[in-house]
Amino acid sequence: MVDPADLRVVLMDSQTAATLAQVLPLLLLTLMVELRRVEVHRRGHNIRTTRVLLGLFFIAFGVVETVFVLSIDGALIPFTWSDLISALSIFALLALLFVLSLLDSPSRRKHDEA
Repeated sequence: MVDPADLRVVLMDSQTAATLAQVLPLLLLTLMVELRRVEVHRRGHNIRTTRVLLGLFFIAFGVVETVFVLSIDGALIPFTWSDLISALSIFALLALLFVLSLLDSPSRRKHDEA
């Protein structure tokens, strides 16, 4: 009989997960700088649709990053509580980054009001 307490899910080795968990946020930051530079969040026929798509991308990225952080010890399940807290902290920071990326700069707001 299989004991559910012995369940172990391994998606990738710990070195690969650790490397991806470190590199992907840098790539996301670079992507967000470029998206802000070309003002993608202000383009398109429907700005709301563009922002929803960016939000969905951030959610998907956050889930993938959370899985990588949980897999750093070599297994997705079981995970340690410190891995879970770290992963949720990164997810919260990604959510904050998303919200901040949609805000207009103060100089842009003054320009639009004038």
